[in-house]
Amino acid sequence: MLTRSPLNGLVLRVAIVGCCTAFISILTLGNLSAATVEDHTFIATCDGSEQRYVLVTPDAFSSDQRVHLIIALHGHGSDRWQFVRQDRGECRAVRDVAAIRGALLVSPDYRAKTSWMGPKAEADVVQIIESLKSEFRIGRVILCGGSMGGTGALTFAALHPDLIDAVVSLNGTANLVEYERFLDAIAESYGGTKQQIPDEYRRRSAEFAPDRFTMPLAVTTGGGDEIVPADSVLRLVEKVQHTNRHVLSLHRPEGGHSTTYDDTKQALEFVFRAMGNH
Repeated sequence: MLTRSPLNGLVLRVAIVGCCTAFISILTLGNLSAATVEDHTFIATCDGSEQRYVLVTPDAFSSDQRVHLIIALHGHGSDRWQFVRQDRGECRAVRDVAAIRGALLVSPDYRAKTSWMGPKAEADVVQIIESLKSEFRIGRVILCGGSMGGTGALTFAALHPDLIDAVVSLNGTANLVEYERFLDAIAESYGGTKQQIPDEYRRRSAEFAPDRFTMPLAVTTGGGDEIVPADSVLRLVEKVQHTNRHVLSLHRPEGGHSTTYDDTKQALEFVFRAMGNH
């Protein structure tokens, strides 16, 4: 079935194929060429629930061409639209790099506002990657995210290094054992508190698995970040650098809980260049 309706002055096309739904519109990314935005619905294999992700394809994209994939994970309290719509520096930079590089940009809900890359969110991201690889000629997979998403990027890469070719973490944490914010949300996502299931919190803490980070890694941190303190990520970077020369740490001693457009773009361009030599 195919219908049309307006969305914020744009034309929205709703295509329903089997159990999947894609809402398609045209988006102009700053001064860059137009991109196609598709809002996908899928049935999660882990629990049968209906889940969503946004797929942004570059201008003049052909499904038979080889293309890199950028997966952008949103922060706590947000959803799949954060990296597609928001004007903050991190979001604009991710969109711009995807357009410049001619990459697919995917932004999943991954269990939406309080994900923290728990088991179901993890399963959703695995499913999305596998689905896109079956549909497109995917080259390299770059996983990035901000805050909770930056944490999730590190967690997922540590759990599935075979699926990820580069990681960019923006203001995330690498240690859920010591992290003391958003505890109710994390407990709901993980299935218990850190006292009840300590092994699960440790397993999802990238700091305890530095050997998994053999792929290019870029992180941004702020010395003044009180929401997600930088210490654990800086410790992870120090460990990974012993065995991986493709590591970039952009630490701003006076920085807070955000990353500038320029730092985000630098981090993403670093991993793209490193993948060429990796």
